[in-house]
Amino acid sequence: MNYALLQETKIHGTPSFPYSVYCGRIPEWIHSFPLHWHEDFELIYCTKGQMQVTLWGQIYTLCAKDFLIVLPHAVHSIEQSNTESGEYFNIMFHPSLFKGAENDLCYNKYVLPFLNEEITMDCFYPSNSSFNQIITPHILLMFSHRKESYSTYELVIKSHLFLLLHYMNQYSTTTTNDNRYLQLSYSQLKNALYHIQKFYDQKISIQEVAKQCGFSESHFMKLFKKFTGMSFYTYLINYRLELAAKQLSETNFKIIDIAESCGFHNHSYFTRAFQKKYQKTPLMYRKIYSLEQ
Repeated sequence: MNYALLQETKIHGTPSFPYSVYCGRIPEWIHSFPLHWHEDFELIYCTKGQMQVTLWGQIYTLCAKDFLIVLPHAVHSIEQSNTESGEYFNIMFHPSLFKGAENDLCYNKYVLPFLNEEITMDCFYPSNSSFNQIITPHILLMFSHRKESYSTYELVIKSHLFLLLHYMNQYSTTTTNDNRYLQLSYSQLKNALYHIQKFYDQKISIQEVAKQCGFSESHFMKLFKKFTGMSFYTYLINYRLELAAKQLSETNFKIIDIAESCGFHNHSYFTRAFQKKYQKTPLMYRKIYSLEQ
């Protein structure tokens, strides 16, 4: 079962205008959006309540009016913050939106340095930060025109995105050698996530996954926790539980069969782990979130 592609390849918007705005609500609509990455820029803006975003292993708590910028290829996830609920918008836009003719001066000068990891920037901007206060009016206007963005507001949307890019460059810094080394290590660790995605229903050892990434076991465990914010086995169990939750809400398969298919061969352990994560038994979760109700 291919639950979540780690590298997201979906076109947001249309091929000719790769831009889109999504609205989300945690936990009512989704409990979490697992670790993944994509080629788009992404801006996550919390409108109400509280939510949690993990970016390159760093956990950020977003409250109302806070936002976070995710650069292309950055590994990130969205989760519920403790027992709090939250509402948010995602603005997704592909770098090609900024590209004009071949050898476009602006694209080469202001976009490529982000894509080539020559420059970087802080990602989290609370509501009282100067960058947040500069950008928020443009964000709110993009939200208000999200339904017309492909019909009559393309120029308005692009104007706001170019202004966003302008300020992103103003707030950017040159990537250090230490950051480049860390990003290279993290790129190798993506192999571990692919391995889990492929073999989650089987027994997986740290030794075999560390070998996949080209690290010693001790170095792998240290980097993996920094990369994801959790230990390898915690991540593996969490991934299996999210798979199980998805099947519980979308299928009529027996609970014991779902547990087995997700790599839980001890049914009582599965029930305890599931209840700890979702505060509900698998049966109760199915009754509440089943799509067939």
